[in-house]
Amino acid sequence: MIQLPNRSFVLGTLVFLFAAWALLFLRLLPLSQGFMGWPGPDMGLALILAWVLRRPDQLSAPVVVLVVLVEEVMLMRPLGLWTAIVLIGSEAARSREARWRDQPFMVEWIGVGVLIGLMMLGYRIAQVLFMLPVPALGQVILQYLATVAAYPVVIFLARWLIGLRRIRRGEAT
Repeated sequence: MIQLPNRSFVLGTLVFLFAAWALLFLRLLPLSQGFMGWPGPDMGLALILAWVLRRPDQLSAPVVVLVVLVEEVMLMRPLGLWTAIVLIGSEAARSREARWRDQPFMVEWIGVGVLIGLMMLGYRIAQVLFMLPVPALGQVILQYLATVAAYPVVIFLARWLIGLRRIRRGEAT
């Protein structure tokens, strides 16, 4: 017999979808007057990694794929490339969640920084290999630094606004 998902999983997934699409909506708003300054952080990526490392039981891989694929369509990026890289990165983070659970936040932050760097490097290498348009390296480095710097802010806001807390040892499956 098929077991229905529990309430925590369904509510956590719905809250994540709402938060991710609210971030995408804010990203699509025309807030600038034509001047394109420094690139901002990828808050969606930071939210995905924060959720996977805080509540891996609430965020499944198909939900991550759906969110990133919709973001790629809306932002007119190469379809599927960043989705595959984010899926691989989030699953790598999910596999390390149990080891990082009892570590200080700085260890998690450094690990996430390295993971985001590897994801962006892999994306850039794939763009070069498939002869896709490649953004300027300086812009990519600035976005990387902004995303890594925004990760603690995303953790704080997710805890304060949504109530996203780290999974306890007894709750882990």
